[in-house]
Order: sequence, then C-alpha cells, then structure tokens
Amino acid sequence: MVLAIAVFAIALGVIASERVHRTAVALLGAALVVVSHTIDQEEAIAAVDFNTIGLLAGMMLIVRLTEPSGVYNYLAIRAGQLSRGRPLAVVAALAATTAILSAFLDNLTTVLLIVPITFLLADTLDIRPLPLVIIEIIASNIGGTATLIGDPPNILIAGATGLSFLEFVENLAPVAVVTFFVVTGLLYFAFRGNFRIDPEARQRVMSLDPARSIEDRDELRRTVPIAVLTILAFFVQGAVGVEPATVALTGATVMLLVTRQSLEEALSGIQWATLFFFLGLFVMVGALEETGAIGEVADAMASVTGGDRSAELLGITWVAAVGSAVVDNIPFTTAMIPVVEELRGDSGDNAYWWALSLGACFGGNATLIAAAANVAAAGMAERAGSPIGFVQFLKVGVPATLLSIAIATLYITIRYL
Repeated sequence: MVLAIAVFAIALGVIASERVHRTAVALLGAALVVVSHTIDQEEAIAAVDFNTIGLLAGMMLIVRLTEPSGVYNYLAIRAGQLSRGRPLAVVAALAATTAILSAFLDNLTTVLLIVPITFLLADTLDIRPLPLVIIEIIASNIGGTATLIGDPPNILIAGATGLSFLEFVENLAPVAVVTFFVVTGLLYFAFRGNFRIDPEARQRVMSLDPARSIEDRDELRRTVPIAVLTILAFFVQGAVGVEPATVALTGATVMLLVTRQSLEEALSGIQWATLFFFLGLFVMVGALEETGAIGEVADAMASVTGGDRSAELLGITWVAAVGSAVVDNIPFTTAMIPVVEELRGDSGDNAYWWALSLGACFGGNATLIAAAANVAAAGMAERAGSPIGFVQFLKVGVPATLLSIAIATLYITIRYL
C-alpha cells in the first residue's frame, strides 16, 4: 500500500510540475507498480476501463474523419453569428450546450464534440480558446451530474442500486441547474478580460457565409450522417444494453468504410498520448484499489461519522469530492459504494446515494485528472497547440469545486436533513 501511494503521489507531483509529459509519467508509474508486484499483471489489465478507452478512440476517429468536410467550421461560424459576436452570448451558448449535452449524452463524448468547434470559433472571433475550454470542462461535469447517464459515477451508482433515470433527475437536476448558473456565471466574470471581441472581428464573423466553409460536400454526405446517427444512438444505448464504447467504435468503423480518406490518415487523428495517459492512470489507481488504500480512506470516514446521519451525508459528499479530485471519480466511486451501503444499512434512505453522486461528480472539476472529460479536453487542447497546464486548471477547478460542493451541502441540508 505504501508503495502504491508513494508512486501515485510522486507521479501527481511531477505531472503538476509540468517538467515531464504527463503520459510518460503515468506510464512510468504504471510500470513501477506492475514490476514491483504491487499489482499483478492480470489485475492491472482488469483495472483499465476499456469502455472509456474505446469511447475516446471511437469519438476521436469520428471527429477526425468529419473534419475535412468543413462541418466544424460551419458550426463555429453559425455559433458566432447566432451569438452576434457578443462575449456573454458566446460563453452562455457554449456552456449551456455543453451542460445539456453532457446530461443527455455523457460528458466525455460532449467535450470531444464541443472542443474542436470551440477552437475554431475562438480563432474566428480572435479570442483565447482556453478560458472557453476550461468553462466547458466544468460545465460538462456539472451538467453530467443531473442524470443517470451523464457522468460515470452516476452510472456506477445506478448499477449498484437500481435507481431509475427519473429518480436521478428528480433529486440531482435541481441542484445541478442552480450550480451551473452560479459557477459558470462567476467563471465568465473571472475570465471576462479574455473575451473582449474586437468590433472588426465581430463584423467579419457576421459577414461570413457559413455555406462556403463546407470544403468537401461529398465527404460531408458520406461521414456527417453517420456521425449524427452515432450521437443519436448514445441516447438509446442504455435501453438496448450496448456500452458507449461499442456505439462510438461502430460509428467510427462504418465511417472508415465509406470515407475516401486512408486508414493511416484517419488513425493519425487519434490522440495516442491521451489514450496511453489513461492506461497508465488506470493501472496506478488500480494499485491503490488492490492494496486497499482507497478503501482505507472510505472506511476511516465511516468510523469518524459515528452513526450520525447528518454527519454521514455531508461527510460522504466532501470525502467523495476530495477523493475524486485526487484520484479519479470513477474508481473512487467504485470504492465508496460498499461503504455507503454499509452506512445506509437497511434504512432505504436514498439521500446517501445523492450525496455520493454530488461529491464525486462535482469533485471531478477540481483537477485535470479528476474526470475523464478533463483529460480528453486537455489532450485536444494540447493537440491544437494550446495546452492546459495542471496548475493553470487547478487555480480554476478548485474554487469552482469548493463553490459547487458548498451549494450541494446547502441543498442536502435543506432537502434531506
């Protein structure tokens, strides 16, 4: 356990220093815990969430194969024109779209679709893209909190409890909506100096003809309908018992069959560094799970609360937020579920599950590695030549998380205590 904690803590520190690429650090950390037998090879493989890896790879291929058509340029120009180049309208439209899609699609898929459009829109309006991307990351995690399918922690909780889609919406959507408006509103004012749009840029956007941005109409007809059908399939994948990765990879495969682009050209669009970072991170976190480090934290929380319901609910929320921020909200939620079941006992009190969901989902905004959506967006930003620094995100993510958890605490106190 000591070695697993030490490797993870050192890796986190080196990643934060930004002196070594985070993928190299994660892979070295993973190699160390496997070679030292801190985690067996079979357990290391089992620790990798291949659904996340497959979803990422599939959506990266879809984005890459649809890019030559010019459809993202078209959407960026239309977004700029609909907002009339007004900074508040631009931020509100992107943040709201991200949050809504994250709730009904999922936050990882949403950022893979929205971030490329954001970079093009920022380039068109001649503003910095990173503040927009950071706001979108935070909006995606808040929006994903609202439904059963929006964020992986909610999917894990639903799988362990059998709670329905409507129960998630009824109990989590109200606080998610309030948190979205409060947090994104404050983020806009914090970043407003970066959103000054020159009148000439605004006029230039309004004078553009979006239709002229379509560069290859044949490729548009071949690939975009498949992309649209793939996105629609995400809305029903749960009902038909198919994983999101299967949907994304099926859509990408069909697109590869109909496109005129070569396979080598298509594969160059996959952000391999991001995928391998996830592999390394999953293995290091798997070592923390297998050695009982995560479970120790969860058990300690159970002993501290002393059976007091109020302390248990608020303790779950804050411990889940901190744990998710440091590790990753997917494995931490997995470790917390049996602890919450023990605390809840036979009471039938579902407030315990809502407390866990709010802590894990909102905690995913604290650091760049706290949620899959954050890592994916950071990888796309790096590929676009505008990398998001670990500390740079931390300065925004921690205050946003603290505010979100404070709102969640108030909500739990009013509704469930």
